[in-house]
Amino acid sequence: MKVIVEADGGSRGNPGPAGYGAVVRDKLSGETLAERKGFIGVATNNVAEYQGLIAGLRAAQELGAETVDVRMDSKLVVEQMSGRWKIKHPSMQPLALEAQQLARTFGRITYEWIPRERNRQADRLANEAMDGNEKPDASKEGDKQPHWSGATGDPTRLILLRHGQTRLSVERRYSGRGDHPLTELGLEQAAKAAERLSKVDGIAAIISSPLQRAVQTAQALGQRTGVEVVTHQGLIETDFGTWEGLTFAEAAQQDPEIHRRWLGDTSVQPPGGESFDEVNARVRKARSEIIAKFGGKTLVLVSHVTPIKTLLRQALDVGPQFLFRMHLDLTGVSIAEFYPDGHASVKLVNDTSHLS
Repeated sequence: MKVIVEADGGSRGNPGPAGYGAVVRDKLSGETLAERKGFIGVATNNVAEYQGLIAGLRAAQELGAETVDVRMDSKLVVEQMSGRWKIKHPSMQPLALEAQQLARTFGRITYEWIPRERNRQADRLANEAMDGNEKPDASKEGDKQPHWSGATGDPTRLILLRHGQTRLSVERRYSGRGDHPLTELGLEQAAKAAERLSKVDGIAAIISSPLQRAVQTAQALGQRTGVEVVTHQGLIETDFGTWEGLTFAEAAQQDPEIHRRWLGDTSVQPPGGESFDEVNARVRKARSEIIAKFGGKTLVLVSHVTPIKTLLRQALDVGPQFLFRMHLDLTGVSIAEFYPDGHASVKLVNDTSHLS
């Protein structure tokens, strides 16, 4: 994936209340894939500029970008990151080192200075971060405090709901892109999950995988809440290729060596299918698109085992072995919150109390 990162930072007083903003765009279409912003307290313009760059590079990394073109209106940051200027100031050195470490994770990265008028979106985000924190209303001061982890801003709350039972889940078969409907029990499970989640205040959207087992589960909630169900291709289950419809034992017998490697290496694809690394990149992109549209709101995402595990893994910022150690039940509910400054928090995992 080729992306453009636009980043900016500002300080009102230099040093003074400071914030940063960053935007990641698809290089071909120009579409906004991710936005980041954050308030960093009292700092200089240069510190804020570097924080914006770091936030933008992290977002590009999360999207699985391979080629990154950085565009900033800070001559100092562009020249220092390009290696043409020395980094003399002690406060700049650790930030530059962090940015350089992130930069090395990409196949190719370039830096370009642009005038401020071409960096308006990142500048707007930086100013929003400062506007929201510079002079808080004393009566609402508690709302302005950072999360205990250091996260700031209003998180996007993702309520993650696995679909109900299908025939293949009863038989414990690989069920990826096969479009199977819910069983009678699956419909009952969906109804119970809908009853539970209909009590959640302020659901802004219900977003489902396009496969009918997920859509049927989502529609049960939509009917109770009056919220329209929309689909997103990025939430679809893993493509298991020729293993679709097979049991674990059948797949292992059909392709013993590939199956063995697949169980421990997320880069391995099932024959004709999709690797977990590819799912991870796809889900990151979907998450960024959804947050760009519904940032700061409460959303219900109805999906499948692998995409939900992947979102939880991304929120926890842990390695791929998480996928093999996490169990998710049918209509299990999990909650992850993603903050605009890149932090995240997992609040609930695989709760099925509505089924008891």
